[in-house]
Amino acid sequence: MRLVVCFLSLLTVFSPGECGNVLVWFTEGSHWINLKIVLETLIDRGHSVTVLVPDASLFMHAKESDRFSYQPFNVSISAQDIEDSFEDFLHFSMYEMEQLNLLQIYIKFYQLFSKDLDLCFTYCDGTLKSPALIDKLQRGKFDVMLSDPIYPCSEALAEKLNIPLVYTLRFSIANTLERMCGQIPAPPSFVPGTMSKLTDKMSFTERIKNMLFYLSQDALAISLWKKIDNYYTEYFGRPTSYCEMMGKADIWLIRTYWDFEFPRPFLPNFKYIGGLHCTPAKPLPKDVEEFVQSSGDDGIVVFTLGSLVNNMTKDRSNTIASALAQIPQKVLWRYGGEKPDTLGENTRIYKWIPQNDLLGHPKTRAFITHGGTNGIYEAIYHGVPMVGIPLFGDQPDNLVHMKAKGAAVIIDFNSMQIQDLVDGLNAVINDLSYKENTMRLSRIHHDRPVKPLDESVFWIEFVMRNKGAKHLRAEAHNLTWYQYHCLDVFAFLITVLTVVLYVFFKMCKFFIMHCCFRSKRKSKKE
Repeated sequence: MRLVVCFLSLLTVFSPGECGNVLVWFTEGSHWINLKIVLETLIDRGHSVTVLVPDASLFMHAKESDRFSYQPFNVSISAQDIEDSFEDFLHFSMYEMEQLNLLQIYIKFYQLFSKDLDLCFTYCDGTLKSPALIDKLQRGKFDVMLSDPIYPCSEALAEKLNIPLVYTLRFSIANTLERMCGQIPAPPSFVPGTMSKLTDKMSFTERIKNMLFYLSQDALAISLWKKIDNYYTEYFGRPTSYCEMMGKADIWLIRTYWDFEFPRPFLPNFKYIGGLHCTPAKPLPKDVEEFVQSSGDDGIVVFTLGSLVNNMTKDRSNTIASALAQIPQKVLWRYGGEKPDTLGENTRIYKWIPQNDLLGHPKTRAFITHGGTNGIYEAIYHGVPMVGIPLFGDQPDNLVHMKAKGAAVIIDFNSMQIQDLVDGLNAVINDLSYKENTMRLSRIHHDRPVKPLDESVFWIEFVMRNKGAKHLRAEAHNLTWYQYHCLDVFAFLITVLTVVLYVFFKMCKFFIMHCCFRSKRKSKKE
């Protein structure tokens, strides 16, 4: 017994050596949902997790039920400022964008992103320029920083603390961060820019559009990054590039997978972990289950436009309700606005629904979705075809992917008529190809060597065990733009070819003139 007690005591003393301290940069909304699942799994494996959280936030608030530690920091803005900024972007995307030309859209985008960047700098100030917080974090001896780069400055904090950095993200517009900072290859001939609403099968005209989309978004990004460059340069006291700083990240965890993405080249430090939040369906609440069972053989339709859209105009809600009343299926609609006048008896409105559990129910026939990545992956996981009503952000692009793979139809929110929604629902429910295509994507999703959540945790622990993963970073990070595209090699080869051709031309000219001269002299003598 003494030996057993001694052995257990030794395990207690030395086992923490296998675990690590994880520092987490804050994020918001659905980004936080994905990140939180990873953090809880890390805690289950014995790691200590500390989450940086500002005192003004829309979604991130310290809760006693959470199992990780929160490290608050002060910011000079309010939650209302954040909400106003988001509402401006939401209103522009849903109602204004269609009324503007391309130039006006880019100008508006620049204004919105520039305003959002000013808010981000308050988060940077609250962390980087707080000596007390920096000192506390340095004493914390963290092994890795985990960050969703939706907000900048996590890379600067990782540099300050001298710890490895792991990114987890869904996308950046036109893949600017991944391409320009992460150095992932993206040939515009077959890799559509994210949010371009193109597929990998592009016509000549579409390839022109894709190239212009890349160039315009790169120009927009570089103009905005200059503000961050100036901020970092001032903070570190030396010329510092935001993009180069991001390029130091050891691992990029991308929250998609080949069931969603079009085939494309990628680097060894990019890992695709889409659907990590998906789980088998759990039993429904009793009242919901009774309503679902009352649908009989017709089944149910699950409808939600996401947690961020709780209201819409009365005209839109009445149009949607009228369409839903015409289908034989029962409908569960997550909606926080005023009850529509045309709501049918087959439709129930809920302020919240167990979306994943409903999608996994055997009576579910279709999913009406705004096209958020989380909802799309839950539909793929459970094999449910979709009717997409995209609203903003990456949603139109996400649904283009699903439509291209034969798993969804897309309807425009602003121009949608009653019959459009009825036809869309009838198509995905009655045309078996949609169900078959979605089930094929579901099989691809499940047929993986490692579950996405386990793979996420593995690579985070890998970075902790090995003090980074610099051996997976491509040498492209150390090349200039002209070296990366071999423009210096082309210039050299063209110069050599020009010299050779010039010498050859001169030699030919010399021999021709010499031969002609001798021939003339000979003819004169004769």
